[in-house]
Formats: sequence, C-alpha cells, structure tokens
Amino acid sequence: MSVDGEAVRPGTEANEPGWEVDPDDEWGVAVITMVGRQLKLLREASGMRAAEFGAAIGYGEDLVYKVEGGKRIPRREYLAESDRVLGAGGVIAATWEDVKKVRYPKTVRELGKLEAKAVEIALYECHIIPGLLQTPEHARAVIGAAQPPYSPDDVERMVAARLARQSIFERSPAPALSFVLEEGVLRRPIGGTMAGRRQLERLLEVGRLHNVVLQVMPMNCDTHSGLDGRIELLKFPDGTAVGRSDGAFNGRPTSDPKHLRILELRYGTIRAQALSPRESLALIEQLLGET
Repeated sequence: MSVDGEAVRPGTEANEPGWEVDPDDEWGVAVITMVGRQLKLLREASGMRAAEFGAAIGYGEDLVYKVEGGKRIPRREYLAESDRVLGAGGVIAATWEDVKKVRYPKTVRELGKLEAKAVEIALYECHIIPGLLQTPEHARAVIGAAQPPYSPDDVERMVAARLARQSIFERSPAPALSFVLEEGVLRRPIGGTMAGRRQLERLLEVGRLHNVVLQVMPMNCDTHSGLDGRIELLKFPDGTAVGRSDGAFNGRPTSDPKHLRILELRYGTIRAQALSPRESLALIEQLLGET
C-alpha cells in the first residue's frame, strides 16, 4: 500500500482510515457515530477483539477504536474491508453513501447544495481559478500551499469536496454559468508546468460548453471594477437569489434586492471590461501554446 508514492505499513499514521469529524457538524457527527456503533456491534457479535479485527482489515487497534467511537470518518476501503471480514453482506459497505457526504466540510456541503439548486451562477475571481474550474492537481497544489499547512488527510478531504461540486456540469437541465478570471492567474503555473497545462486545457474544455460563458480580464486593462475582490451571484428557480462580494456588505452572503442589484451592476461592468468569450478562449489557447 502507498500514500503519495511512499510505501507505508498498514496501521501506521500515514494510513489512517479517514478524516477528523467536525464537532460543529451535528448531522455529520450523528452519521459517523451511527456507523461506528454499527461496526462495533457487528465486530463484537463476531467475537473479534479490536486488535484482531484491525489486523484483519489492515489497520491498527487504536484506529479501530477511533472509528467505532465516532472520532474518525472512515474511508471507503475501510468500510469495504470491514464488510468483507465481518460477512455483513454489503450492509456496512452501503453506509459509504452517507459517509462520503460527511467527509466534506459543512460549509462546502452547504455551498454545494446552493450551487446544485441554482439555475444561474455568475462568478468573478481575482486571485485564483474558481474551485468549480480547478483540476485535481491544481486544487491539491492550491490547498497544499496554505499556511499553516493542512495535514495530508485534510488536503485530500478538501480536494475531494472541491471536485464533488463540479458535478454541476453534469446537471440536466444545465444551469447558465458565467466566469470572469484574471489573466495573471492563468499565467501562474500552480503545481508545475504540466499541472498548469492541464488546468488551461480544462478551462478550454469548460469554456466551450454551450451553457458556459468564460471571460478573461486582461492585464493591460486600464479600467478595472473588480479590484475589491471576488463576486458571486446565484439565482434559483423560484426567482430568489443570493450574492456575496469580498468588497461589499462585510463579505457576507446577502439576499437583499438592493444589495443584489449592486453586485449585479459590478459584475456586469467587470464582464464589459473583460475580453469577449471568443477572445478569452483565444488567449487561453495562446497561453497553452507558450507552456
């Protein structure tokens, strides 16, 4: 077994079965506590001690206790091996459908729910490529560069959460998506040259979708209305909307019609100042050719 290319022994810290549970996530705590209790009951019914069970599934005794005590979110492999060893007939393995949702931070799940309901999403990013557009390599490099650093487990957990949100591109009917990115961000090879190439290729792929408008704010633009930071607008089927901007209303989400009009005005102005969608894709192709 290996983690990030390094061989590790089952039961070592690098091979822990999951992620820490967010104590403020009541639903998540309830799910993991229930799964842990179920695992413990089945293990005890089989007559296996924790150490014996851990050895059978490839993990240490202390980690078995953490999972059974609702202190760790088990990985899919942990549940599958537990199901096999305990002869649960798929009952334990099936809990992954709930467990996999808990591994994403609560705030990300809430954001994902809003994005999943939205019929329109408009987003301007000034410092990074939006999470909805990031490749796995780019997301891993961005999250891994945080200071103070996240643990490897937390990095993978956050990458998985970010990528899960991208299921929005598979929705039917498809939502209307609009993105404005900064040219300077596209020129920064986050994660290295090859990762940078794959990220540019991903932007071209998404930018050519029929429901996506992707624009680039050029570095030589002498008028820029987005210097206050990120702007995001989401509109829903019932006509309601929510928006947020780093430079307005203390950065908090707002549904106030007056506030939304201000954000729409700012976003519309930014779009007008950016390159057209055709020019933007041409610039991305040019940057890809230069790498």
